[in-house]
Amino acid sequence: MFYYLFDFLDKQFDVPGAGVFQYISFRAAMALIVSLLISLVFGKRIINLLHRKQVGETVRDLGLTGQLEKKGTPTMGGLIILSAIVIPTLLFAKLHNVYIILMLLSTVWLGAIGFLDDYIKVFKKNKAGLAGRFKVLGQIGLGLIVGITLYCNDEVVVKEKIFAGKIPTMDVISTSQQNTQIAVYADEPIKSMKTTIPFVKNNEFDYSSVLSFLGDNYQKWAWIIFIPFVIIIVTAVSNGANITDGIDGLATGTSAIIGVVLGILAYVSGNTVFADYLNIMYIPNSGELVIFIAAFVGACVGFLWYNSFPAQVFMGDTGSLALGGIIAVFAIAIRKELLIPILCGVFLVENLSVMMQVAYFKRMKKKFGIEYARENRLFKMAPLHHHYQKLGMHESKIVSRFWIIGIMLAVLTIVTLKLR
Repeated sequence: MFYYLFDFLDKQFDVPGAGVFQYISFRAAMALIVSLLISLVFGKRIINLLHRKQVGETVRDLGLTGQLEKKGTPTMGGLIILSAIVIPTLLFAKLHNVYIILMLLSTVWLGAIGFLDDYIKVFKKNKAGLAGRFKVLGQIGLGLIVGITLYCNDEVVVKEKIFAGKIPTMDVISTSQQNTQIAVYADEPIKSMKTTIPFVKNNEFDYSSVLSFLGDNYQKWAWIIFIPFVIIIVTAVSNGANITDGIDGLATGTSAIIGVVLGILAYVSGNTVFADYLNIMYIPNSGELVIFIAAFVGACVGFLWYNSFPAQVFMGDTGSLALGGIIAVFAIAIRKELLIPILCGVFLVENLSVMMQVAYFKRMKKKFGIEYARENRLFKMAPLHHHYQKLGMHESKIVSRFWIIGIMLAVLTIVTLKLR
């Protein structure tokens, strides 16, 4: 909203300083600051409100140190995160941008599903919450909307590089000829199903190429591959964040680290100079996503003020489902979804630990019986962070070490831009 206001003031009345709102970097900084303020200032009020409404966490005795002490801690704190993302985005982003609309929709959509799940657990006293099939249906629905929009919308385009190299120029001071690096992009953007693939020299992969066996018009069938792939990514990453949210600050801090990297990737993808230097796709209008992800990072960091050990509030599914979905949709929008296994490695490992635990238990049960299977689990407990708790490690140490791993994976993700 402020963008449109100050753009009007700048053009109509030439108000000094109003033009600064044209810069993505300034608006991103403002979104980050406002997001932090909302989390810190209004977060405490929301926590007090949750206390008054007795919106406390129900804790099962799983034999984990310190677990029972968490009983009664307010949950549904994801409302703080959602507010701190949506409000700054509405204030500082270009609201007609298709990517911003898609991110806001994803945030509210998955936040609503998570809120419904938490509401059933807390107010209806149903520990199971929303049935898993309904959660998955909601995630599939969002994936379908995102996939169709990115495939069909005329504003979702890329600009192809038609020339990149050095041209001779004259240095005025020394009157000598020098070579200047220059990149020239096509005047007209094009619809493309290309995405970035890591560790490959020509690091672009076209989804439609999988269907090249269909003949000359195979490109028009790219949606058969692209849309289901989007649905899988949204569902997997959303559930990964949900599973990771098991101890104080783990999912929040990990998401903040991921958000910083996504912000960098969005900025370089939406800037012709950096896109040329890094030899990556230039995606017009994607730079606007930096404002959204700045609010996202601010919301996560601000929420950590209350969610770090010992947590004063839990985000619940209201926050965790939304965080994972936001990361997934954002990565797809900037065509970096194939980097998710690296960037979201913590989420991936947490997901895999649960799948491996279940598969191993079933196999041992079938082969040796249920008693043997119970006594010889693959992990002492799944997800993986609970395994380390069972080993006697304090949860703050587990969180810190997972964050360190997350930072290492974040650096590796950025390095893939040049490591080919």
